[in-house]
Amino acid sequence: MTVLSQHTSDVNTARAFRSLKDRWPTWRAVRDADPTKVADAIRSGGLADTKSVRIQRILDEIEEREGRIELDRLHALDDQSVERYLVSLPGVGPKTAACVLLFSMGRAAFPVDTHVLRVAARLGLIPPGATAEKAHRLLLPGIAPEIRYEFHMQLIRHGREVCKAARPRCSDCVLFDLCATGSDLLASGAAT
Repeated sequence: MTVLSQHTSDVNTARAFRSLKDRWPTWRAVRDADPTKVADAIRSGGLADTKSVRIQRILDEIEEREGRIELDRLHALDDQSVERYLVSLPGVGPKTAACVLLFSMGRAAFPVDTHVLRVAARLGLIPPGATAEKAHRLLLPGIAPEIRYEFHMQLIRHGREVCKAARPRCSDCVLFDLCATGSDLLASGAAT
């Protein structure tokens, strides 16, 4: 599901995942399916041709390493070991690994998606133009583990509702007094 979530909305992710699992109830069946049929099943999630191949390659790699398509043993590993394992899989980067750690495993990870990156940069928490990987390295040590989930979710919400990519609503922002860029955005007319 995390691979399906790349570069699309939560609604499209859920739709694509449901379609995939309705068509092939086991991961082995997904892995063995014709890639074009997998792509057709997940088309609603966007980038279907790329994601279908990526998912099948990940499933192949997991089976090769684990002897079956299952990752239960990762629960016994520390966060760094889980992250190392996940990012070693084809097409899995730090954000995807952090999403798995946070949402699937309940660990104190901190994914940096497009909303988190934008809001953190505008607030001056990271340098302008920082990559998601650099932002992750800079932000993670400063966020207490017990608030990472909530902080991540609130930054996403803030980025979707107020600190939008186009026409942010700076005049409605509760963080305006703390923001490094809000005044400039308002003055330039780029924000409301």
